[in-house]
Amino acid sequence: MDYWTGVDEFYNITLSLSFFFLMFLYFYIGRRGYKSGNRPGGVSTIICGVCFLIFGYYNAIVGFFVYPYNGFMVWWIGIILLANGVFFKLVRKETKKIRMESDNSGISSEKKSMIRRYVEKMTGENPYRSTISYKMELMRKSLHLLGLFLAVAYFGFFVLYPITLIISDTVIQLINDITPPYEFLWGDVALFPFKKGEFLSVIYLTMMGLIGALILAIISDLIRIIWSPEYSLFNFLSKPMLRNKEKNAAGPHIYLITGMIFSYMLYMVGLVHILAFFTGALIACLSDAAAALIGRRYGKHKVIVRNKDTKSIEGFLAGSIVAYIIGLIFVGPVYAILGVIIFFITDYFPIYTADNLLNPILIPIGIQLFIFLLGLPVGWWA
Repeated sequence: MDYWTGVDEFYNITLSLSFFFLMFLYFYIGRRGYKSGNRPGGVSTIICGVCFLIFGYYNAIVGFFVYPYNGFMVWWIGIILLANGVFFKLVRKETKKIRMESDNSGISSEKKSMIRRYVEKMTGENPYRSTISYKMELMRKSLHLLGLFLAVAYFGFFVLYPITLIISDTVIQLINDITPPYEFLWGDVALFPFKKGEFLSVIYLTMMGLIGALILAIISDLIRIIWSPEYSLFNFLSKPMLRNKEKNAAGPHIYLITGMIFSYMLYMVGLVHILAFFTGALIACLSDAAAALIGRRYGKHKVIVRNKDTKSIEGFLAGSIVAYIIGLIFVGPVYAILGVIIFFITDYFPIYTADNLLNPILIPIGIQLFIFLLGLPVGWWA
């Protein structure tokens, strides 16, 4: 085995061990959440842990990325750890200042920085709420628009090329422009696995974007759970919008991204059609957001679902309509109906498992099963 093959193996092992480490942490957090009374959050967190176990084995056996993309991802993990570590130190420094000032009223406070105001707000009140305002709900659900970005990144939009293909071509050009330092860090530039305009790079870069987003969110989320919410960089950037069901449990954005990675992994191994994947991903993002926002704003006819949450008929209707439109666009009218049915079932019936986790997994698998059984064309271009 030559040197660069060994480097490739090192990055693969590091990435696999990262998933296994996340698995152990999520099993621990999920068990703690379940025992503390947060059963939905605890169970959903444990299921995420199972997904991380599968991701670790998949990467060890098949590999999410080809070299050097696995190395890029390991470096990304290091950068996110460093950024969160710096933010953690800044918050701890501000926390100590606040304690000193509270112990000695004679110490005058200077003009408050953004971090100082954030820490005071987070420590001055309970950051976890039983209900959140409509404005906060709107801010939370705005993150779901990333599902649209994912579709544009993969398919493009009218005259716009797939964003991942643009990124891939840009990276290739950059590598050719800085060949000596690249070869020092990553090996012979001739061994780079993709060429300009090659669509295979889109497939790998989309998974890289999904796992990169997971790492960006999950490290801050772990800090929130294990230490305290004020230490979470993601919480600082997105503003505090925490609910009780997130105490001692993962946040809903972690469920969503984890479910999407799982289904995209099934696509990469040939078990799920790409259009079935995007149908599930966009229904999970947009239909859930539509149901929540329309239900909060216009919901008059309340419904208590099996997990005791209160929702509305108007919200269910809005989510189902959006789900059918998404399915109609991507997989056609027949399979779209199945997407709506699964969306409704995961929204109404589960007691302990978050629909943000179930929808992006069960909808693509359900549609793929019926593609196999019915054999009808998928989408409008089949």
